Amino acid sequence: MGVIIKASDLYYRYPKDTLNRSAPKFSGKPDKEPFNRDDLYDVLPMLGAVMDELGSDEQRVLQMAEEIMIRELPRFIESREEVFDFLVNCTGEMLGGR
Repeated sequence: MGVIIKASDLYYRYPKDTLNRSAPKFSGKPDKEPFNRDDLYDVLPMLGAVMDELGSDEQRVLQMAEEIMIRELPRFIESREEVFDFLVNCTGEMLGGR
């Protein structure tokens, strides 16, 4: 499907870690690198991958996943793949499917 998320698609605004902008970002599992939930450049590919996994390009689903990331994602979940799994599972449950 290849959902591309742009900053304008998001409900919240995120700071940009310009020093690490060119560092590799989440592109799928496995990925043990830490996820920076306060960096737009980390958030965009993560939410895009979540939307791909859920098979959706709906704005309401994106906003739901973003709300889960902001409000419910525990701080002890740090790696990108753990964040991905958490967001996919929680969003999928809220959608009544997974």
